[in-house]
Amino acid sequence: MPINLDKTDLAILRALQDDGRMTNAELAEKVHLSPTPCLRRIKRLEQAGVIDHYTAEINRSLVGIEISAFVFVQLQRNSKENAAQFERAVEQLNEVQECFVVTGSYDYMLSVATRNLASYDRFIKEKLGDIETVAKVDTTIVLNQVKSRRQLPL
Repeated sequence: MPINLDKTDLAILRALQDDGRMTNAELAEKVHLSPTPCLRRIKRLEQAGVIDHYTAEINRSLVGIEISAFVFVQLQRNSKENAAQFERAVEQLNEVQECFVVTGSYDYMLSVATRNLASYDRFIKEKLGDIETVAKVDTTIVLNQVKSRRQLPL
């Protein structure tokens, strides 16, 4: 259920999405608050789960991650037990960046990152392919990323 956010909360969230490393003093100035009330609002947003976590975005190519792929997975049988087993297994796979339950011909869509095609091949054959509930896998390799935006349109 959405939390009630005022214009100052939204300004704080927009600013933190743009630069999560800014100091509280810098943020307070940017959103026209003094530091103490700004920090109180941040703590309230964190405690309410609106601010889920803080992270650094890493340039994939500069750390040797050459392959990005979308992997569509169909389960053998669409049941609560199969879904739970698949989801537990996917949680253990470091190559899986995101996992979505989807509608249509497939049950899941995974965003996957690997070092190269050989490591992607091993991921499919030795990891994803070993999950008992998987019936079908279809892959789309990303050739070029045109846009990447993590910030939500608040």
